[in-house]
Amino acid sequence: MTNTPLSRVSARFAAITPSATLAVDARAKALKAEGRPVIGFGAGEPDFATPAPIVEAALAAAQEPAMHRYTPAAGLPSLREAVAAKTLRDSGYEVSPAQVLITNGGKQAVFQAFAALLNEGDEAILPTPYWTTYPEVIKLAGGVPVEVFAGADQDYKVTVEQLEAARTPRTKLLLHCSPSNPTGAVYTPEETIAIGQWALEHGIWVITDEIYEHLLYEDAAPAHIVKLVPELANQTLVLNGVAKTYAMTGWRVGWMIGPTDIVAAATSFQSHLTSNVSNVAQRAALEAVTGSLDAVYQMRTAFDRRRRTMLAMLRDIDGFEVPTPKGAFYCYANVDGVLGKSIRGTVPTTSSELADLILSEVEVAVVPGEAFGPSGFLRLSYALSDEDLVEGVSRIQALMAEAK
Repeated sequence: MTNTPLSRVSARFAAITPSATLAVDARAKALKAEGRPVIGFGAGEPDFATPAPIVEAALAAAQEPAMHRYTPAAGLPSLREAVAAKTLRDSGYEVSPAQVLITNGGKQAVFQAFAALLNEGDEAILPTPYWTTYPEVIKLAGGVPVEVFAGADQDYKVTVEQLEAARTPRTKLLLHCSPSNPTGAVYTPEETIAIGQWALEHGIWVITDEIYEHLLYEDAAPAHIVKLVPELANQTLVLNGVAKTYAMTGWRVGWMIGPTDIVAAATSFQSHLTSNVSNVAQRAALEAVTGSLDAVYQMRTAFDRRRRTMLAMLRDIDGFEVPTPKGAFYCYANVDGVLGKSIRGTVPTTSSELADLILSEVEVAVVPGEAFGPSGFLRLSYALSDEDLVEGVSRIQALMAEAK
């Protein structure tokens, strides 16, 4: 009788799929380091420097001995108060500091939100295309992701009818992300109300990711689900952070807002996992959420200009269908019209193969739809310089013109 050797890696960790967006960005940066003229559309982060007053606040905090010590796991009291005040200012409803948990970036807030709600086998409805991390953290928390797909013909927005069709007795929660990563789709207030009322009627929790809340364009209006459906407050977790709005992806400060019992449980978990977020980064975030939004609006103006340029150029490519993104900083192109065609002797049949071809032939990095759900799509971020944007999409245009 022989013993079966134990796996060196736990089954839970072995099942994790690495972040495809970070992988594409890392590959583009590695090629650049080799001296190749790669243009990367993969990174989901602003290309601007963090505004100077925020950096200055961090420098001042680094000089304070009190910031060299442990602080409460839930976050600096001053920052929790400021996030509560910012929620009233930007989202239009009141929360108490006790309902706020400061986390190590938005990703920690995402993980802890699902972990706080899901039991083994609980189902989480996941509108698709989705951000690549959502299904992984749902599974890590013991839950089952239930994908509900909305294609380009729906502007990548699911309907209440689709959600109802996916609901089962095991449905515990719904993930709601607007503005959306990866599609840039923005739910209207009316659509948001309908989804909120559906969740309320059926006792379904909502996890709403509002990290792109200030990046809205054209006629897109803010649509905070707790503001629009106040009765939903006791079954909603709101996730946010400073990363996208203030060009602070590297500072790693996010937060969760929700009912006090859930926030207290998540705080207990965080006290064992990481303790407090870096105090210097928290003080930088305090300056961000209490300071002027002028720099934010300047960045948004630049993003909007780039959005319009990218959208027009992608729509000039035969076989690309691109709904108008009204938020975040992504275009999500349906590329079914070019799959199966010969391009420089290669016939890509999936968006992953097409992305590989684009990188190898014209040295442009894009993220394939497989990272966000079904094949047949490419995500391009317009959080890069105007010059690189035009050059990169021009290379894709020239390559796709050879499709036959």
